[in-house]
Amino acid sequence: MGRGRITKLIVSDVRFPTSLAHHGSDAMHPDPDYSAAYVAIETDAPDGLKGYGLTFTLGKGTEVVVCAVNALSVHVVNKDLDDIIGNFRGFYRELTSDGQLRWIGPEKGAVHLATAAVLNAIWDLWAKQERKPLWKLLVDMDPKQLLSCIDFRYITDALTEEEAYKILQSGLMGKKEREEQMLKYGYPAYTTSCAWLGYSDQQLKQLCTEALKDGWTRFKVKVGADLQDDIRRCRLVREMIGPENILMLDANQRWEVKEAIDWVSKLAEFKPLWIEEPTSPDDILGHATIAKALAPLGIGVATGEQCHNRVVFKQLLQAQALNYVQVDSCRLGSVNENLSVLLMAKKFHVPVCPHAGGVGLCELVQHLIMFDYISVSGSLENRMCEYVDHLHEHFKYPVVIMNASYMPPQVLFIFADYFTAP
Repeated sequence: MGRGRITKLIVSDVRFPTSLAHHGSDAMHPDPDYSAAYVAIETDAPDGLKGYGLTFTLGKGTEVVVCAVNALSVHVVNKDLDDIIGNFRGFYRELTSDGQLRWIGPEKGAVHLATAAVLNAIWDLWAKQERKPLWKLLVDMDPKQLLSCIDFRYITDALTEEEAYKILQSGLMGKKEREEQMLKYGYPAYTTSCAWLGYSDQQLKQLCTEALKDGWTRFKVKVGADLQDDIRRCRLVREMIGPENILMLDANQRWEVKEAIDWVSKLAEFKPLWIEEPTSPDDILGHATIAKALAPLGIGVATGEQCHNRVVFKQLLQAQALNYVQVDSCRLGSVNENLSVLLMAKKFHVPVCPHAGGVGLCELVQHLIMFDYISVSGSLENRMCEYVDHLHEHFKYPVVIMNASYMPPQVLFIFADYFTAP
């Protein structure tokens, strides 16, 4: 008996009013309503399993992604799941190469977000059928099978399939020990939940105090709206967390290139590890200029949550424009495209620290980063995964955080068999 033929694809527009309490607020997005285009895939297989996937949005515009998912469904419904998995690279390319939909991409924007939601659901269903959580499915996969899921088009000048194979082969050494370490200790995380830009000082102090009691040692602060206010808030947070803990800054694309250098230089006294998204996410050379200017201050550049695709990441890496790769599980074309970026980051010796703020992103990206450590990077040096506190109660199997670390999921699901809407 095969894996079944896909008989139905359903997509829902799910929104949460997080803007009411300023959750998720930053210098560029003052009133986000955490939302998702949520996809369910059904097959005619007798096991009755369903695949669930999503892509993250901020409220308005979710309906556009839902329309894009429905437009892509013609490539999905009536397809045999065995055929998809047997030629996953070809199926990925089919979705991203629709002769008409590609015109409003290509491989970017609402269509690419929709592609991620669809492919997330297929990966979820595959993992369930194999009776493994996604990270374990990836870790156990033969390197050649894993590479067959990746579209190397447009990135072979930076990473060939042969080079990727060597990376995965090298990663076999010590893999068992690293998996055991993950199961015992988990993957280190940092919190963004203490210092959203819209939070009052009192709320910020309270949340930092609680986080410290819970064992958090890595904190991110939103900046970029007002320099003097940033100085005051960064001083407050640094005093709260002490000199030994790690502080990061996130401007969410707010500045011009020179402005970013000047602004962050004035925040250097607070010893931030990185400045995240200092300027337009499409400005590769601008990021390179900022990274070069801030290097003498010991401040790195992090970006990626708004990087459209593997090609943008390729150029950022080639231009030495970032010091921390922040893959997003739903901005890129799901697991398939994220795999290519993890492998490129390994080749260029740049640590991966995924973006995971938003509804469902923590639940999904944990699988990618655990795979990266066990099978690709083999290192935890300068590596951590973002965590936010919000909306996990809406998942049947939410992330598990212990000692400020993501614990590897043991259940068979990326997402819940149901997602509780507000």
